Amino acid sequence: KRVGIALALVGLSRCKTMSSFVVPVIDVHNDNFKELWPAMVVALKTASFIAIDTELSGLGNRKSLLAESVEDRYKAICHAARSRSILSLGFACYKKIENKAADSYLVQVYNLTLLCSEEYIIEPQSVHFLVQHGFDFNKQYANGIPYLKGNNKAASDYHGVHIRALFTELLRARKPLVLHNGLIDMAFLYQSFYAHLPEQLATFTADLSEMFPVGIYDTKYVTEFELRLTASYLEYAYKKCKLDNSRALTSGADGPHVQVEFCQYGGHMSSFVDFRACPDVASSEGQTEICSRFSAFGWCPNGTQCSLSHDTDLIVLQDEMNKEDKRKKRKRQRNKKKGGDVVEDTSIFEGAPQNKIPHMEIDVQENSVNEPSANETDEHKNCSSVTTSNVTAPDIVNNAESMDQDAMKKTVISSPQKKKPDTGTHRAGFDAFMTGFIFAHSYAIDRKTEAIANESEPAEPEAEQLLSSCLNKVYLSGKSVPLIIVKSTFSKSSKAHLQKMEMLWGTRK
Repeated sequence: KRVGIALALVGLSRCKTMSSFVVPVIDVHNDNFKELWPAMVVALKTASFIAIDTELSGLGNRKSLLAESVEDRYKAICHAARSRSILSLGFACYKKIENKAADSYLVQVYNLTLLCSEEYIIEPQSVHFLVQHGFDFNKQYANGIPYLKGNNKAASDYHGVHIRALFTELLRARKPLVLHNGLIDMAFLYQSFYAHLPEQLATFTADLSEMFPVGIYDTKYVTEFELRLTASYLEYAYKKCKLDNSRALTSGADGPHVQVEFCQYGGHMSSFVDFRACPDVASSEGQTEICSRFSAFGWCPNGTQCSLSHDTDLIVLQDEMNKEDKRKKRKRQRNKKKGGDVVEDTSIFEGAPQNKIPHMEIDVQENSVNEPSANETDEHKNCSSVTTSNVTAPDIVNNAESMDQDAMKKTVISSPQKKKPDTGTHRAGFDAFMTGFIFAHSYAIDRKTEAIANESEPAEPEAEQLLSSCLNKVYLSGKSVPLIIVKSTFSKSSKAHLQKMEMLWGTRK
């Protein structure tokens, strides 16, 4: 039965070539974990790359996460990972479909509700945010998949059906790992499902380089330093990439375009699926004033009480109009200069999204009830109050920037009927899907750009050559250079990691 389900999930698919589609997110909990295990393992093993996202119970002192010293930041992250927990884990497996004209992927998305079986801290602001956006704590405590953190003293990491064994399957799959602003995610994954975090950052990066030998990619770094988008929080980056991809697809332009296909889930399997609507980016009628803070960072201290618009579609379209207006303005200025006219002050800061203004001070009330909770936004993973270039304020938590109140609320299904599509976004699984889409789009652009430079057809590189300029580069808020995931001459792998590699592969890899 379990093998049949695995084959059914992988085998039944339907092409979604339009820009508007619905993403099926499989809801995995303790009651159906064993039943869905074969499908998840097959998805990991057959994927071209795997995107991951987490929802966390908190991160502790926000300022420590933005310490000037990256080593001090790592110590703060370690403290958070050891004392807090992962509430849910999302992963999206993108499998390249051969014999397709475009970059087509079969995508399977899973959202796992987890429950740490030991004491951990959950921060009040995290509860406030998660409950506000539909996270079901009753379901988590009643039906979350249990796990223990740190080192597993037995060899059970590699056998049985449990979350640590699933993480082992992820390692065994040897696929590119994709995250968005992923340093904190990787630390929590390591501490929760692998081993106790090493004390030194260099040891941690050495371990990661061997755990994921094909490479780690951070779409936050990709959008900031490669695509150079106006803003780079997850939902904005996804909406912008999806819009650009759709325009290129419908215009019939040459070059690769991302197309996604999803499995069809019939019978009782449909009761495990949340359907997430991904409509076209569209502006609303009439004039709507946009919240500048949310526009820049994907977060607003007023939360749902803000009187201004947090509509990411409007923000993307407004940024495009602003960019065009600035282009025309610069052209007029050049013409004036040629004519000898005096040019009035035209500061680029005027009306510009705040995250593009260097050295801007962000003042966030850390103890406010409206403060972002753990995993509220990718922008909240790394900062709260800082003066920095490339600042992406409240980078403290993960990927839930502008959800509707009802976007994450669950519907109880007692019959094998499909749930209605959800109009909201956000949940670890859907955030993983968005992360993967950004990567797929960036990869397509990278291939096209290289082909134009070489005056040839876009080549299909090996997996380890995907976006080579971004390989193993993890975004660091407020820093002009990324964290490089590499084992240097002066660093050693941790003892726990070496033991696990020996158990996992039989020999050290």
